[in-house]
Amino acid sequence: MNTGLKITAFAAALAATFGTAYAVGGAMDPVITEEKEPPRHGDVHGAKESPTGERSHDEQSGEGSHHEEGRRVGGEAELPGGLQISEGGFALDLRTPMVEADRRAELSFAVVDEETGRNVTAFRREHGKELHLIVASDDLTTYRHLHPVRAAGGTWSTPVELPEAGGYRVFADFTPDVKNAEGLTLGADLSVAGDTRPEPLPRATETVTVDGYEVTLDGTLNPGAGSELKLNVAKGGKPVTDLQPYLGAYGHLVALRAGDLAYLHVHPNGEPGDGRTKPGPEISFTATAPSKGAYRLFLDFQHEGKVRTAAFTVHAGAGAGTTEKPTPEKSAPRDAESVPHGH
Repeated sequence: MNTGLKITAFAAALAATFGTAYAVGGAMDPVITEEKEPPRHGDVHGAKESPTGERSHDEQSGEGSHHEEGRRVGGEAELPGGLQISEGGFALDLRTPMVEADRRAELSFAVVDEETGRNVTAFRREHGKELHLIVASDDLTTYRHLHPVRAAGGTWSTPVELPEAGGYRVFADFTPDVKNAEGLTLGADLSVAGDTRPEPLPRATETVTVDGYEVTLDGTLNPGAGSELKLNVAKGGKPVTDLQPYLGAYGHLVALRAGDLAYLHVHPNGEPGDGRTKPGPEISFTATAPSKGAYRLFLDFQHEGKVRTAAFTVHAGAGAGTTEKPTPEKSAPRDAESVPHGH
């Protein structure tokens, strides 16, 4: 991946995975909740928040690698990840376009080779997985980072339970195992049936609390220019210095742009075992926003055997406003709840 947050979308959308998460913790993967209106198409982390449009992703490379914030399509300007349902000859076929709110369901999909019409069955492993799946609500208050299971015929499936009705975006982050293939993030819309109650984007704060952990964000997100984002993890007022590797890193960051859920998946600067990266309390990322505007950042980190998700609202560009010092209500919003981790 490149040096820049990858809203290209394991949540703007999740389009994370800039599709997600919030304050969440659990025995399997975390959640965060707040809500929305049905969209247009068709293991666990979690959170919920903004409307979707049409949504892309890039490769990783080098230290602090991450997906690029966009890619050129037909020689035109680069698009952020997750805005498109097909790209580079591959398409996301979401076979479960609708589920019911607050009810466990099986999410099924396939990545299709558009030239042959067949399901893709060969993928390169990235961070221990062939494919990372992000699900985020349009208002960015609910976020899940999932790792589905692939059947021999190329159909992927994973259980999912989404707490609020409304529109969601599903992001598939993968690299086909074919010559010269690039990493892709494809997106499709998911409807969750039930009474919808859209929530406003949570206010920007420097610190959020999830499952007893205080996570503080230091740094700014800049449009068109790389910048360092540092996230510090503490518990009970003491720095956490024994974070555990999760999918080959001490933290994973997904950024989703409010309004269209454009997706950026960013990886940290350094990795466990490289001789210089410490297991906390600080996790460092280099990120680039594709435009001015509001974004939702979802940090997944593991400690004491559980993965938690901390969610932040940030503003890129002039006139973004300042972050606020957290109050108890803002530190642990109602979208910050724990859920079983399902990888």
